[in-house]
Amino acid sequence: MGVPLYRLHCLLKRAQMLLLCLGIAYLMAGSILLLQRSSVRVPQATLAGLPPLLSLAAPPTALRTAGLGMRARSRWVAVSGGGAGAGRRGPSSQIFGFQHLHRRWFHTALPESTEERFSARRSSRHKGTYMGCFLHNASDRALGGTMLYDMRKMTSALCQDTCSESGYQFAGLEYGAECHCGNRISSPPAPEEDCNLVCRGERGSPCGGVGRLSIYKVEQQLPGQRKFRNVHYRGCFEFKNSSICSFPVHSFQHNLTTQSCMEICTDKELPLAVFKKPHCFCTRTSPLFSLTRQQDDLRCALNHSSSSTAEGGYYHVYHTPVLDSRCKERIFLPHRSSSLVALSSFPGAGNTWVRHLIELVTGYYTGSFYFDGTLFNRGFKGEKDYWRSGRSICVKTHESGQKEIEMFDSAILLIRNPYRSLMAEFNRKCAGHLGHASDAQWSSTEWPAFVSSYAPWWASHALSWLKFGRRLLVVHYEELQKALLPQLRLITAFLNVSVSEERLLCAQCNQDGHFKRSGGPQPSFDPFTPDMKQTIDSFIHTVDQALRSRNFSGLPQEYTPTR
Repeated sequence: MGVPLYRLHCLLKRAQMLLLCLGIAYLMAGSILLLQRSSVRVPQATLAGLPPLLSLAAPPTALRTAGLGMRARSRWVAVSGGGAGAGRRGPSSQIFGFQHLHRRWFHTALPESTEERFSARRSSRHKGTYMGCFLHNASDRALGGTMLYDMRKMTSALCQDTCSESGYQFAGLEYGAECHCGNRISSPPAPEEDCNLVCRGERGSPCGGVGRLSIYKVEQQLPGQRKFRNVHYRGCFEFKNSSICSFPVHSFQHNLTTQSCMEICTDKELPLAVFKKPHCFCTRTSPLFSLTRQQDDLRCALNHSSSSTAEGGYYHVYHTPVLDSRCKERIFLPHRSSSLVALSSFPGAGNTWVRHLIELVTGYYTGSFYFDGTLFNRGFKGEKDYWRSGRSICVKTHESGQKEIEMFDSAILLIRNPYRSLMAEFNRKCAGHLGHASDAQWSSTEWPAFVSSYAPWWASHALSWLKFGRRLLVVHYEELQKALLPQLRLITAFLNVSVSEERLLCAQCNQDGHFKRSGGPQPSFDPFTPDMKQTIDSFIHTVDQALRSRNFSGLPQEYTPTR
């Protein structure tokens, strides 16, 4: 009896050792495979040639420029068509003919090889003048202006162009992927060997290090020729002598122009330029610039001064490109919210722009039902956070199924003119978040197919949220453009967030951000055929009636001017 038991005992011990060895071998093989996938760069053409379901090993089209080491929560995969044509699509239904698939993506971080280390002594080519390596940490911040992220394509030229367009003289790069802007360097220099990382988008240029900035002085343009973005006319305001004298910067020039005043205030890193020829004042946002104090523009047009001393009167007020520090910092909610608020829209309706505004005015990150690496790299840190974590002020979604809608306790329903939405989404699919489709793409067979699929989705999306949404705030994109501050007040009240007048004005100063498509090239012809217009107009009428039946205001008149 003892011998069989002994043999059984030995057999079990051998089996245990065999299983242990197999487990170790499995883990080693998985690690090797993961490293291989991380280091091999697949050519774009190869990815485009694969059918959709075979290309699941790589991120989808929208995420090929995504950040590294991030998950993607894309829920829409086209049934037919691969490569550049594949991407996020509408929900499954008889109207759309698309399948609703749920996929999880994992994009591992590319390992940093020795080639990607930078030697500070190596010469590099760049547009501006390299100033050196500087400290940049919590106590010593070298540059205090705006920030830009691009984990895959950051270059010194991209950073310098961004800072120059935003009105800054210096551009600093950190971690190989972060861009910081400013008009003065406020920290001591660091050893050059501390800036030992290269930019993700180019080799041979210093791109900072851990807590270190590689700073460039951007190319100087002639006075009056600098081009700024994020410049807005605030309005005409009346100020007393005591108020004018309190502004920190004053310049008097007989040949002063609006452009030169903007340059003066931008160089001083102040967000407001107060102008009455020949006087230019620079200051920060305050209740002095509230909407209730705004005057008729004619009063400013007829009001000039010849005195060299500061005096009261009517002044033009402009927002400079400088990001006011009071709305620059953003955090996740300090306490997890038990209520989920959706920011729901049809693709191309301006969801990203509204998220930017909400983050500016509230100071809290917005989340997303999906994952867009490009948005994450540009500062939307809520993209990486789990959408049900309760740490975001609201969650972006394009879903329109009853189950997905009922997962949210309330929602901001963003609606935009379908003609504009369709064109914006087609631009995004063809040329990215900020690009524009070419005339050849507008003339191709892809455009009619796109309209026939997406136009019904525009209608069904709004109708579904009106039917199944529990608590709704309807926001029209066009009204947000015309009356930004009143609409932001409605949104923040709906989100139950108290904001100051300074925070609202700060958001208005920087309303465009880096993800509002500029009025660039448009198709040289009307891409909508008469049949398309007839179909879209019928959807507009249906949605308008549904809004009115729920006691919301109808769609803006401009959606169908002939109505």
